[in-house]
Amino acid sequence: MNIGVTVLGAGSWGTTVAHLAASNVPTVLWARDPQVAEDINRDHMNRRYLDGYDLNPGLRATTDLPEAVAVADVLVMGVPSKAFRQTLEAAQPYVRAWVPVVSLAKGFEASSHKRMTEVIGDVLPGHPAGVLTGPNLAKEILAGSAAAAVIAMSDPFIAERLQEIFSQDLFRVYTNPDVVGAEVAGALKNVIALAAGMADGLGTGDNTRAAVITRGLNELTRLGVAMGGNPETFAGLAGMGDLVATCISSQSRNRHVGEELGKGKTIEQIIEEMDQVAEGVKTAGIVLELAANYGIEMPIAEEVAAVCHDGRTADEAYRGLIRREVSSELDDYS
Repeated sequence: MNIGVTVLGAGSWGTTVAHLAASNVPTVLWARDPQVAEDINRDHMNRRYLDGYDLNPGLRATTDLPEAVAVADVLVMGVPSKAFRQTLEAAQPYVRAWVPVVSLAKGFEASSHKRMTEVIGDVLPGHPAGVLTGPNLAKEILAGSAAAAVIAMSDPFIAERLQEIFSQDLFRVYTNPDVVGAEVAGALKNVIALAAGMADGLGTGDNTRAAVITRGLNELTRLGVAMGGNPETFAGLAGMGDLVATCISSQSRNRHVGEELGKGKTIEQIIEEMDQVAEGVKTAGIVLELAANYGIEMPIAEEVAAVCHDGRTADEAYRGLIRREVSSELDDYS
């Protein structure tokens, strides 16, 4: 395939996506850290974020943003939501016309509450925009475990070409035209993962975890549908699949933050100890504002936001949830 891919952002997931693409097409990975770029080019490893995992030897890394962007036929944004607009604006002068832009970020822009494809539309109007999302833990994929993902883009022809670029024998990529649903699901599941982690940190057991995941899926589906998503998307890989993986895996950053909160640490202590971003912490407050705008009740998200931003303890949040008045499980969809 005569297509070149550039991935901006050499964190764990950006590096993994670049590794996958490099198996099919020439791929360049832009890294801020010169040492990360050197390790990838010399030793085919990203020791900072994925130590011990071999990368495709054809993957090339650079710290030169204009050089990386100028060769892109497909531009993949692998930076967190807080750096998304700034990075894309820096890249904008070097992006060729009509190049598709794919977001890997699972969050909202803090200042505007926009989804990342909406930010792409602001910075690069007219460029096809989509997301690659799903239950994808980077280290498992690099270790050769089977996984599946969704490329969500409104143009089916472009979606199918991207499907070919990112697919491998053990990494199945499905297409979905529902960009809104895929993005909203990816952002909201991080908030629910914080709650699941808190429950684990409190030692509440598997029944509680199952209840948090199930009711959490209900919350993210209701808000996602209100925002224009397709209900079926939330029952698929971008919704339930990603939610389950993020809520149960020890590799999940958001679940880890929640677990540490459940054990009594403060959010400041936890973030200080982390080398990568847990998107759910900032997303929790944004989700509550969106829920208020759309008239959607989200009790789990409310409690998560209170713990992350208002000083409530995980134990207080847990007790607040179980004291809520019960209702019909089906009332939420009436």
